[in-house]
Amino acid sequence: MAANETPRFTVVICTGSYHTPAPFEPFRQALESNGFEAYCPQRPTCDLKRLNVGDINNPDFDLGPPPEGYPSELDDVQVIDQLLDKLINQESKQVLLLGHSSGGLVAAQAATPGLQYKSRQAKGQSGGVIGIFYVGAFVIPVGESVHTFFQPKEGPLVTPPFMRFHKHGFDGLGTVVEAHRYIFDGLDPEEAAKWAATLTASPISTGVLTNDATSALPCAYLVLDNDCTLPREYQEGMIALETQRGNTFTVYHAQSGHSPHLSWTDQLVGKVAEFTNQCHPH
Repeated sequence: MAANETPRFTVVICTGSYHTPAPFEPFRQALESNGFEAYCPQRPTCDLKRLNVGDINNPDFDLGPPPEGYPSELDDVQVIDQLLDKLINQESKQVLLLGHSSGGLVAAQAATPGLQYKSRQAKGQSGGVIGIFYVGAFVIPVGESVHTFFQPKEGPLVTPPFMRFHKHGFDGLGTVVEAHRYIFDGLDPEEAAKWAATLTASPISTGVLTNDATSALPCAYLVLDNDCTLPREYQEGMIALETQRGNTFTVYHAQSGHSPHLSWTDQLVGKVAEFTNQCHPH
């Protein structure tokens, strides 16, 4: 691609909880090598600078919330919104939102009608969100948060096997345990350890989805068949719920654990290219 040529599509990656953009950088670069423009902003909910952990190079997860409270997914959405405003309103880009894990909710909440390609086209505006690509991600019904959707409706709260809460329990921070097994499975031990060292912490995901993007936009879901964090049956169950609502998903499968952006990078780029061509508005 020539230097002065504009890439056809821009991909905005909405990471999962506990992540910095670091583990997504090889994937972001692979997208750029294949003609996409790609961005991966830091989510405030997993930014150690926002979580009151003291020295971020030696974090203390027992300190409790900062005076203003922890950031929520709505703060994460605001970061994506600012980026989309630049890409769509100022630069007229066509954008695919890619949500990994709990980033699925962030992507769906950010894809508001005023930013959607078809609704903008109807008003004579160019650019817009052309679709959402979920990667082993939560697809949450409107009115729910990841927390309310995941937790049992009755009885005590459940701590997922891949994480632990610290001194303040569900009111404090959670961190990942056995990242090599749950988040970075399928990578060699040295590489898994390298990426595990980049993980941070997150408060529970209480941000409520209010935007019904899956009814309005083309959506794809990459089912991670070997995922130990969000098992395949759970992923397929969320797709089935959406199908019952009358929403159509393009479904792909990967023989991958929870981080196909690292263990299945080139194939994931291929699926993104396939899907963007399929939902290409022109």
